[in-house]
Amino acid sequence: MKSAHDRRPAPDFRLYLVTDRKLFGAQCSMYQAFETALEAGVRSIQLREKDLTTKELFDMAFWMRELTQEYGARLFINDRVDVALSVSADGVQLGHASLPVRTAREIAGEKLLIGVSTHGVDEALEAEKEGADFLTFGPVYKTPSKMKYGRPVGIEALRNVKTRVSIPVFAIGGIKPGKVNEVRAAGADGIAVISAILKAKDIGKTTEDFLRLLQ
Repeated sequence: MKSAHDRRPAPDFRLYLVTDRKLFGAQCSMYQAFETALEAGVRSIQLREKDLTTKELFDMAFWMRELTQEYGARLFINDRVDVALSVSADGVQLGHASLPVRTAREIAGEKLLIGVSTHGVDEALEAEKEGADFLTFGPVYKTPSKMKYGRPVGIEALRNVKTRVSIPVFAIGGIKPGKVNEVRAAGADGIAVISAILKAKDIGKTTEDFLRLLQ
């Protein structure tokens, strides 16, 4: 008999775009950037705006759900299982301060894919044991957005995690197009990026470059 984990769809994307509205001077330019990335082929976005009020987050999530559905893309909400369910998102991304994976699964049932942000082998193993569907792991390389997590874990740590867990692992942290081959060679199933796409001079072309390298 298959477990519930076996019945949930595995992540069907390799490029995981994470939002950061603070990279933009105006809301319209932020939305345009997301749509440009979707037009270029992004099929998974994580809404990660931790400082918004619940209503502000819901409003943005509702808009993002409409946009991602238009392009046949998955939407994940960082941390907030309730918001993810309320806008019919595809999943939730949990961190060390979030609900435990088991609790999130009890609340969401089979309605949501659950990703977990991890920074070491022990965290990765625990997340898999608790029922995570996939992991992000990093920061693999130095990047300002991940400085609070300490020094980069490095490519060998990524390689080690991939030998210890069986669920998909997305490398995150300082990944530019020139690093994609290295993280893929270390076993990463995909990559998660923020500024590498959202701060690019040409978001569409940069997205296409990432997707070509990830094929």
